[in-house]
Amino acid sequence: MFKKILIANRGEIALRIIRTCREMGIKTVAVYSTADRDSLHVRFADEAVCIGPPVSKQSYLSIPSIISAAEVTGADAIHPGYGFLSENAEFSQICADYGIKFIGATADQINSMGDKATAKATMKLAGVPVIPGSEGLLESIEQGKKLSAEMGYPVIIKATAGGGGRGMRIIRSESDFEKAWNDARTEAGAAFGNDGLYLEKFVEEPRHIEIQIVGDQFGKVCHLSERDCSIQRRHQKLVEETPSPIISPELREEMGQAAIKGAQAIGYEGAGTVEFLVDKHGKFYFMEMNTRIQVEHPITEEVTDFDLIKEQIKVAAGVEISGRNYTPKLYAMECRINAEDPANGFRPSPGKITVLHMPGGHGVRVDSHVYTGYTIPPNYDSMIAKLIVSGQSREEVITRMKRALQEFVIEGIKTTIPFHIKLMDDPGFKSGHFTTAFLETFDFSKL
Repeated sequence: MFKKILIANRGEIALRIIRTCREMGIKTVAVYSTADRDSLHVRFADEAVCIGPPVSKQSYLSIPSIISAAEVTGADAIHPGYGFLSENAEFSQICADYGIKFIGATADQINSMGDKATAKATMKLAGVPVIPGSEGLLESIEQGKKLSAEMGYPVIIKATAGGGGRGMRIIRSESDFEKAWNDARTEAGAAFGNDGLYLEKFVEEPRHIEIQIVGDQFGKVCHLSERDCSIQRRHQKLVEETPSPIISPELREEMGQAAIKGAQAIGYEGAGTVEFLVDKHGKFYFMEMNTRIQVEHPITEEVTDFDLIKEQIKVAAGVEISGRNYTPKLYAMECRINAEDPANGFRPSPGKITVLHMPGGHGVRVDSHVYTGYTIPPNYDSMIAKLIVSGQSREEVITRMKRALQEFVIEGIKTTIPFHIKLMDDPGFKSGHFTTAFLETFDFSKL
């Protein structure tokens, strides 16, 4: 087992990893930018190293700075968390070259899933259902128009290196194709340095369902059931739940086995998710694979009583997984508490927290790095807490979540708490019958 793990991340996920390491008897090293010097992950780690200024490129995305911190402190492994360098193949390879274990996928595994066109081809060969579309990247507008006419509109073009909805456009007729093509290429090139696009049939009325998987160094892979991530705004998740209200035991097993086949096809090591779109007829299609831990992993932990961070560390150390597939014993839901103003287009709201009271009670968990007097910097993602609630039924979870949200007091900044409270009362949400487009018609006034 590792003696010391450096955590190449910040905020709540860094603190989450520190807690598991402490339970396992593993020393920790926090790295931080000057903007995060007062963050809890810096205080709670055994050691802390400042790696640069607030700008991510000069701190949390600076591979030389992070490797130097690992060497200076004698860390024998690096946990990247999520975001930043967690799916960076170059970073994974450099860690290997320096004899430091990267707690995550290998460079080859990240490369095979990081490019979405390659990932789709890999999954298709493995027998995983994929959305009809182009074989690889589109070479021209003409090729895209021809394929769209054959498949039938609507279609969607996506950036091969994309994420968060950038470089993505829905096209409903041929007359819209050229503008969508140009806009998507420009956006993708600016965001990712890669303007490659591929084309898919647009799945109407979809649900976004992901399967949590874990693979070890011996070729074994198991799944830990699904998470429903359909409550999104501009492709950014706001609420996740498990089990999904629309997934039957038979469909869960079918999707779980498909996810396992896909992971085995690349010899996957570590925790990850295989993401699917499920249409209104119950057919599912591979969308992408995330080769890292997910923001929403706690809801899976709550319904399976399984520490995913601990499993990541054990797998990286060469421990074999049990190989047993898990199914939910309870229901759980996560609300992302962001420093944003939902009544004004989710405008970021950095600043000092003047009053903070976190909810508690049976079935309530809060993962957060903030405290009274903490100043939220404007430099990073706006998520400041995750409120996770579990219970015996979906109805109980919604009732408990509303109670916990009403207890959650954050003053000095705007947050998404008022939005979540309103969502818990929404008849459409409570019914469980919604799609990824649900928030497009949601009333954000009077929050």
